[in-house]
Amino acid sequence: MWRALVFLALLAVAAYGAVWIADHPGTVTVVWNGYEIGMSLAIALTGVLVAAIVLGLIWAVVTGVIGLPASISRSTRERRRNKGLASLSRGMIAVGSGDPLAARRHAGDAERLLGSQPLTLLLKAQAAQISGDRDAAEQAFKRMADDPETRVLGLRGLFVEARRREDEGAARAYASEAARLAPSVTWANEAVLEAQCADGEWSAATETVERRAALGLMDKHAARRQRAVLLTAAAQRHEAGEPDTATEQALKAVKLAPDLVPAAVIAGRLLARRNDLRKAAKIIEAAWKATPHPELAKVYLNLRTGDSARDRLARAENLAKLSSWEPESRLVIAQAATEAKDFGRAREALTPLTDDRPTARVCRMMARIEAAEHGAESGRSREWLARAARAPRDPAWVADGIISERWAPVSPVSGRLDAFVWKTPPEILAGPEDDDAPAPAPAEPAAPVAIPAAPVPAPVTTDSPAPSTPGFLQTGAGTPSVPPTPAPVNGPTGPSSATQAAAADRPRRIA
Repeated sequence: MWRALVFLALLAVAAYGAVWIADHPGTVTVVWNGYEIGMSLAIALTGVLVAAIVLGLIWAVVTGVIGLPASISRSTRERRRNKGLASLSRGMIAVGSGDPLAARRHAGDAERLLGSQPLTLLLKAQAAQISGDRDAAEQAFKRMADDPETRVLGLRGLFVEARRREDEGAARAYASEAARLAPSVTWANEAVLEAQCADGEWSAATETVERRAALGLMDKHAARRQRAVLLTAAAQRHEAGEPDTATEQALKAVKLAPDLVPAAVIAGRLLARRNDLRKAAKIIEAAWKATPHPELAKVYLNLRTGDSARDRLARAENLAKLSSWEPESRLVIAQAATEAKDFGRAREALTPLTDDRPTARVCRMMARIEAAEHGAESGRSREWLARAARAPRDPAWVADGIISERWAPVSPVSGRLDAFVWKTPPEILAGPEDDDAPAPAPAEPAAPVAIPAAPVPAPVTTDSPAPSTPGFLQTGAGTPSVPPTPAPVNGPTGPSSATQAAAADRPRRIA
């Protein structure tokens, strides 16, 4: 539309000019080299226009001939570039579809046509990776790391290759360099944090978490939680030798995450040593409302040394009211009532838990009550010990398929921070309830154990505890030992009930 209007406007201007020249006739005289040429104005203007057109054509021909080699070269480069981009696209598709032969072929064509471009190097590295050629992949990533534009991408590739060959030092170096060059890169920050946690560098790990939060790489709630976990880990280290430092760190952790059980346990224990019982009780009560945990109850009931068993029972009653009579509260009351020789109160507290599939701790507590009241050789005590061996599991610290009696700041499998959760593990070891069948004495796991894939006759334990600070690379779970051989408990040649009662009374250490 606009082009038509412009054309009509120019046509109107040309017509107006022609009419104006016709209305104003004149003569143009040209004198050159002794000759005098006279012509009308219209003819002169026409000659000038024709001369301009001829000169333009001549100029176009000359410039076209002169620029012909450059034009041919440019056209050739454009065709090579189009072919290279096509090879690059086909190579990426081959990598995604898992075709190593096509990926390597297209990667070679793309590099030949496009040169050492970032995408061609990336395609070459990925083609080498899916082909299993780690050396070629590492060489491609090294070339990318030498280019300022692709340095961080090359470092990521080198980091992945280093972890695949289990070169922990090289992987840490690549991650640290990438984090220095690009502080907002998520994978590098996570790798650096994992390495710092593996080495127990809790202060450095806290700074890393704070930097990630400042850059917006994680939300504020997650950052506060991770800082609390790191402070708790540091407090665990300093609790024995530097109680003042540990107290300060534990209080900071409780302020950041009041529901973090290990932080509340450490803070309550250290404040009780300072005789600051009111503050210790307040911290324990706040954590107990969120997560009733046996370690919280243990600290709370023993805040003041010298208390009688009745005093501890009163404290247990207070915990039960705070948690609306959660099962853990009833277990705490039963234990405190047993110590106070109030066996009726102990049974009354456990009665709601014994109606439908009582857990192993409930069974052992009932056995302890019967043994304390009627003696270790009583039949009811032996019966509850037998039921404990095949009862459902109690809550424990679980992370990445690992069941642990002790909390740890990082997972022993993946190295993930704040991985342990207090919950009931899957009941894959629980068998059918049979009070009359013989059963082995309950085994107390002393270290993290892996959740097996199929039912086994008895709980699985490990021969040695898992490391508290996992390595920078992911490692598998420990190898379970052979389960104990079942022995009859009611037969004439079975183990003594006193031995079983002692095993049942032994508290589960969760620290």
